[in-house]
Amino acid sequence: MNKRQELILKTIIKEYIKTALPIGSEGLVEKYNLDISSATVRNEMADLEEAGYIAQPHTSAGRIPTEKAYNFYLENLSEKKLSDSEIKIFKEALIKKEETDFKQAAKIMAKLSGNAVFWAFHKHNLYYTGVSNLLHQPEFSQPDMVYDISGLIDRLDEIIGQIFNDLKFGPQIMLGSKNPFSAHCGAVICKYRLGDDIGLIGVLGPMRMNYEKNLALVKFINDILIEKK
Repeated sequence: MNKRQELILKTIIKEYIKTALPIGSEGLVEKYNLDISSATVRNEMADLEEAGYIAQPHTSAGRIPTEKAYNFYLENLSEKKLSDSEIKIFKEALIKKEETDFKQAAKIMAKLSGNAVFWAFHKHNLYYTGVSNLLHQPEFSQPDMVYDISGLIDRLDEIIGQIFNDLKFGPQIMLGSKNPFSAHCGAVICKYRLGDDIGLIGVLGPMRMNYEKNLALVKFINDILIEKK
């Protein structure tokens, strides 16, 4: 992939994460003031499509990123930090590091991420919140997708039970075909150890979720949990 294609692909991903709408060459040039003609962007997009990085949904003139594109994006993900106000909220919520604190922190995470959040305090003690955030995502508005997401929530404890022991400690990202929760979703999860307990935190959203933000949230929570009292 050349530098120009990389710029175009990253811009398409950035725009799709923000809007969930397919984007064409002219819209890309106009909105982001790219110093490239729309004809050139069109040609580069054709090459990106042939290489499997973008796809045309249904009859739309625009293109959307594929799973391959998101994997490329994750390889080049920039580090994001939480704001001072967010840091303060989480530090206050997790002051005692008890189950009620975890539930409060999960609610805050769901609000800040706009996604669903689960927290397995132990392998078989699960709390989740923000499911309505998932169902409000444009990707999941179709009846068959509502059914898929509802089924995912119903099986959440079962899925966690299956993967819990094999997961490595620390933050990690799973998406698409490599995501045990759903091939239609992205997930930022973290397995942690707190005293004698081992838990698992996860942010679940569409594949176009804001990975930088969600990874920053999960990393910060992990740092609080593993720091010595």
